[in-house]
Amino acid sequence: MTKREISKLFEDRKIRTVWDDEQEKWYFSIVDVVAVLVNNKDHQTARKYWNKLKQRLKEEGFEPVTNCHQLKLKAEDGKLRLTDVADTEQLFRIIQSVPSPKAEPFKQWMARVAAERIDQLQDPELSIQQAMMDYKRLGYSDNWINQRLKSIEIRKDLTDQWKLHHVKEGMQYATLTDIIYQHWAGKSAKEYKQFKGLKKENLRDNMTNEELVLNMLAELSTTSITKSKNPQTLEDNMQCAADGGDVARVAREQLEAKTGRNVVSPLSAKRFLEGQKDQGLLDKDVEPSNNN
Repeated sequence: MTKREISKLFEDRKIRTVWDDEQEKWYFSIVDVVAVLVNNKDHQTARKYWNKLKQRLKEEGFEPVTNCHQLKLKAEDGKLRLTDVADTEQLFRIIQSVPSPKAEPFKQWMARVAAERIDQLQDPELSIQQAMMDYKRLGYSDNWINQRLKSIEIRKDLTDQWKLHHVKEGMQYATLTDIIYQHWAGKSAKEYKQFKGLKKENLRDNMTNEELVLNMLAELSTTSITKSKNPQTLEDNMQCAADGGDVARVAREQLEAKTGRNVVSPLSAKRFLEGQKDQGLLDKDVEPSNNN
């Protein structure tokens, strides 16, 4: 099951949302929604309101509250914390229990969010356009965005092959990905993120163009080798991942020999963007570069 947290804006208020690829549904942070409905930007106050409402609804046997669950979402302090979430259907019914002039506009907003995602699922080009706008809004350059979107396509081809060859999502995907990183970059995913000063941020979103291209080569090679060797066990898939990573390692070493500098860079888009923001330069295109 793959879940991705995506912040959505209702008017000027951020609503933490999560898209579940397997169930193909949105989950919304109930506290964020309650804060909008009671018109209070203090999350602590909104949380107390929700806790009291939740207790009352549970005592009344209100099914949406009984069935809602928790996901780890990024809190205001940047840490991941368990947060009560509800899917669209559950949230519609919870909203009915909160007297608010914002209730109807918010339900209309939720319907639009759901409809946009359905359209994107039916037309993948819309998803690509949305991703381009999201990266552009963060300040990335068109050149970097094109590379990043291509890397997403290549990664999807690889995971499709893993599914066909009996690799389980989750830990096994992470194991194979680590092997690919270790063989082409000389670092595990964790070590690579630490090298770039990252914590919860996406590693690929913080790669330079050169790093992205070499990682794409490693994953593309792994995909081709997997198709050719038809591995049937995790160990066989691990060997394919190692071989694919080695193809990119050779390319990296040749590039480093020609340029006299390391390709694997401590530079991260996160740090670059923060520097641009501090200098008031975010209106310029950002393309992480390791030219020093």
